[in-house]
Amino acid sequence: MKKIIASTVVLLSATISFNALAESQIEAGKAAVAKFNCASCHGADYNTPIDPAYPKLAGQHKDYLEHALVAYRRGAGASNSRSNPIMGPLAKQLSDQDIKNIAAYLHSLPGTLVLRK
Repeated sequence: MKKIIASTVVLLSATISFNALAESQIEAGKAAVAKFNCASCHGADYNTPIDPAYPKLAGQHKDYLEHALVAYRRGAGASNSRSNPIMGPLAKQLSDQDIKNIAAYLHSLPGTLVLRK
């Protein structure tokens, strides 16, 4: 019985710690998108970009956002990279933690992206 209680306490503590970490990443990501003025192109809600060619970011998968930002940071010519005259210089300023935080924040927002059946 004591093992079950101890295991439950450990599990609950881990869950609380994980949630606190996720919340701090979201808050740090919110500050980072403001610092780098992402809304100027992707829209104030990150669902209405100023140009239809720009992606909607709100609600996008966190791992996809991380991958895209890392690829922009690598720049043209590197393997598994992306080239864009606006995103390249911005992404080069981002640390790995900035990228994780931005991805967590944008993923947490309600998005309009849907899969068609």
